[in-house]
Amino acid sequence: MSNESKSIHDFDLSLICEYFSNVERQGPGSPEATVRALSFIDNLTDRARIADIGCGTGGQTMVLGRHVPGQITAVDLFPDFIKQLNQNAEKHNLQEKVKGVVGSMDDLPFGNEEFDLIWSEGAIYNIGFERGLTEWRRFLKTGGYMAVTEASWFTDERPEEIDRFWMDAYPEIDTIPNKVGQMQKAGYVPVATFVLPENCWTDNYYIPQVAAQETFLKKYAGNQSAEELVYSVRDEAQLYARYKSYYGYVFYIGKKI
Repeated sequence: MSNESKSIHDFDLSLICEYFSNVERQGPGSPEATVRALSFIDNLTDRARIADIGCGTGGQTMVLGRHVPGQITAVDLFPDFIKQLNQNAEKHNLQEKVKGVVGSMDDLPFGNEEFDLIWSEGAIYNIGFERGLTEWRRFLKTGGYMAVTEASWFTDERPEEIDRFWMDAYPEIDTIPNKVGQMQKAGYVPVATFVLPENCWTDNYYIPQVAAQETFLKKYAGNQSAEELVYSVRDEAQLYARYKSYYGYVFYIGKKI
């Protein structure tokens, strides 16, 4: 099977986990984008409870820890990611505020109306945007906020190559107005949306992977799966460079009714 016919989701989870353990961010984003999204959220106090779902190694979690009051519970499926996140929390002296736990986003160990804010950057696609908004809603207090980033089309029409790529990788990708409508239908008042800047993809996501890829390929020299994983990520970066006018990540912020 050639790498052109495989998306990153087709690879072994342990291989994906090891690859992305070597970079600070497991998806597009930036501290500036996280802080901007936080600017639309009010009424957080020292007693606030916050969940970061699909947190990865905690690139954005550390930003949250430095900019919001209250306690943050960060959840990810991969134990190695959570281990790194908790180490990062200690490194940034946030261990009393940030706690990483292993868990699946489709079976979260939380109670009803436990949180004032649910956060998820570059991860809700794993369960699906509509499903995530709907199922996670019960964990939010009335008046609590949901803030997630989601792959979205910027145009109603786009070139066949990039349309085919996303239809294979994530068929739920849709236009921004349609995503806002889905958020409203799921029981939220849409508060704000904004497109993540290009540097969230290039400087903070794809470029840092270059050195990690070389190390990964050396370690797994001759391993077809490892090589195809790297090639698939490189192909994705090239597609973004060609078609970034048509899609990107968008922050969606809503308030539970």
